[in-house]
Amino acid sequence: MSGKGGVGKSSVTSLLACGFRGKGFEVGVLDADLTGPSIPRIFGIKGVAKGSDFGLLPTESSTGIKVMSINLLIPNEDDPVIWRGPILANTVKQFWTEVVWTDLDYIFVDLPPGTGDIPLTVMQSLPLNGIIIVSSPQELAAMIVSKAIKMAKQMDIPILGLVENMSKAVCPKCGEEFSLFGTGTGKETAEKYDIPFLGSLPLDPRLAELCDQGKIEEYSNNLFLNSIPEKLAQ
Repeated sequence: MSGKGGVGKSSVTSLLACGFRGKGFEVGVLDADLTGPSIPRIFGIKGVAKGSDFGLLPTESSTGIKVMSINLLIPNEDDPVIWRGPILANTVKQFWTEVVWTDLDYIFVDLPPGTGDIPLTVMQSLPLNGIIIVSSPQELAAMIVSKAIKMAKQMDIPILGLVENMSKAVCPKCGEEFSLFGTGTGKETAEKYDIPFLGSLPLDPRLAELCDQGKIEEYSNNLFLNSIPEKLAQ
């Protein structure tokens, strides 16, 4: 969750899923961003999800991560979903209750921006163990992210930690790091609200390229492959 759009919630969700899968866990991703779904494209999943007598079947990625998204239920991935809030919220409920997830160790929910119907439905209807906040370095992002943090606290949902995405860029020629969006505010925000700071992710053209190609599971420079799964699994 972020509250802010464009901070990389979907990529962080996907990296977390890959990291936990790499540790040998059974993992699923519920794409709750119904009007801007990107999880299937990131994992290279195409086609329409199948059903059974027991409910909808999630589609599996190349490494066995189970995925359910609205884009697996519509004819074309670029078809818009033009629904009002209550219908969106009910669909997210169905993704939890009517999808045959089978035995998973972890399921990650990719939320849309804002603090509206879908985040509220997820917090009220799903048995959440906690929320991971995704931010970016700008002060504007920190202000909007604070709204999401306060929402989670008001709903009494534990916050497992904060990740600062797009923290720095690295020059491909000299290796020098520089801040495109100013000095990071992620650690400050985490300290302000007394939540764990899980780490910073740099801008990485290789990650963007793999997401576009649907091959995120091939990304090797993954902060979430080691330390963060161990922190969160505790």
